[in-house]
Amino acid sequence: MSKVLKFRYFLLILLLWNCKENPKQAATEESVTTEVPASTEIAVDGDKVILFFGNSLTAAYGLDVEQGFPNRIQLKIDSLQLDYTVINSGLSGETTSGGLNRLDWVLNQKVDVFVLELGANDGLRGIPLTETRKNLQGIIDMVRTKNPETKIVLAGMQIPPNLGTNYTTEFKNIYPELASKNNVDLIPFLLEGVAGIPELNLEDGIHPTVEGQKIVAETVWQFLKPILK
Repeated sequence: MSKVLKFRYFLLILLLWNCKENPKQAATEESVTTEVPASTEIAVDGDKVILFFGNSLTAAYGLDVEQGFPNRIQLKIDSLQLDYTVINSGLSGETTSGGLNRLDWVLNQKVDVFVLELGANDGLRGIPLTETRKNLQGIIDMVRTKNPETKIVLAGMQIPPNLGTNYTTEFKNIYPELASKNNVDLIPFLLEGVAGIPELNLEDGIHPTVEGQKIVAETVWQFLKPILK
């Protein structure tokens, strides 16, 4: 079975959880709480694994999953004949709390590179920043406890100033502070060059279009490529 097929298979599971979602639903929608059997794993035929662990941005909300940035990263990897398989563990509506709760199942497989993309839904809902920071730290700690050799990449996020300047600024600072504290690689802002540009986002103004996802993929690849080399 090819890497792309395995990638699609995993995403199909996620799509079944969210089959009733509508691309125009609010980004603050509650996360799906369906429990996933721990026995569901993906065979990767000896390849190293890059796992994207995130929310609707990772899940390519509103688009065909193949148009999302994780799959575009897989295509780049394949073109360079690198022995890595991408697994998309994006779940629409996911918060840092929800991510921490489902992480144990996700880590049933060996992960070589763990890309953490969570927090945006916390910020949009006004969740206390102490909780967001604590949950992100908990995810990093759990990944390292499971496998100290896993390389972690933290995807930075920013939110609109709806909740005030102090909240917005502190939220933005969570990511570089955690990256420095834990000595992990940081993507400063996942949506660099995409956020706030209408033609690069769906009607909700939050989720990238196909073209927007292409830009996100280039941003991620800029920081991921040196790790894989």
